Amino acid sequence: MAKEPTRKKQPKVIVFSTPTCKFCTAAKRYFRQNGIRFRDVDVSRDAAAARDMQRRSGQSGVPVIQIGGHIIVGFDRPKIDRLLGL
Repeated sequence: MAKEPTRKKQPKVIVFSTPTCKFCTAAKRYFRQNGIRFRDVDVSRDAAAARDMQRRSGQSGVPVIQIGGHIIVGFDRPKIDRLLGL
């Protein structure tokens, strides 16, 4: 009997965003279209999350996307695809 191909476990994805950021919206839409699970953190409503994002990335602008242990500043699709194996 043929074995099912084993799917690699998706790394943890966190999107630090704000509701008014068009690149944040585009990134989240891209993840949904590709079936990527992610946690959306609205840094405009959560000061502690905003500080956490700055500590992780050195940036105060959004989006900041964390994939596994990697930080991506902005909606950098080639880097996202590489880290997720898309």
